[in-house]
Amino acid sequence: MRNRQQQFGEKGESLAARHLKKNGYQILEQNYCNRLGEIDIIALEDKTLVFVEVKSRKSTRYGSPKWAVTPRKQRKISMIALAYLKSTGQTRARARFDVVTVTANRGAPRIEIIKNAFELAYE
Repeated sequence: MRNRQQQFGEKGESLAARHLKKNGYQILEQNYCNRLGEIDIIALEDKTLVFVEVKSRKSTRYGSPKWAVTPRKQRKISMIALAYLKSTGQTRARARFDVVTVTANRGAPRIEIIKNAFELAYE
């Protein structure tokens, strides 16, 4: 059974996926896992493969959720993405990293897509 925080995160990812679809993204994978970890959403926008990290917060009390994608998290996502590209034979594909933030304000949640949120990081 999932705890409240996990349920909140899953709801945020679901809202993010819906928002991405409305903005022209084609969702290819959700919660993609390999031995290195997980990527929340893998999508296609035009001819670009997009690896999406979703960050959900109940408020901005401790800052914007986008700041939670630390350099360490960026390196981890990069490594998972490289493994995905290799395993699917898409090493020459155009790709980028987006972050989607979901902030549950009073009323409707605020959703923001940050395109090209970070560069490939693999140190």
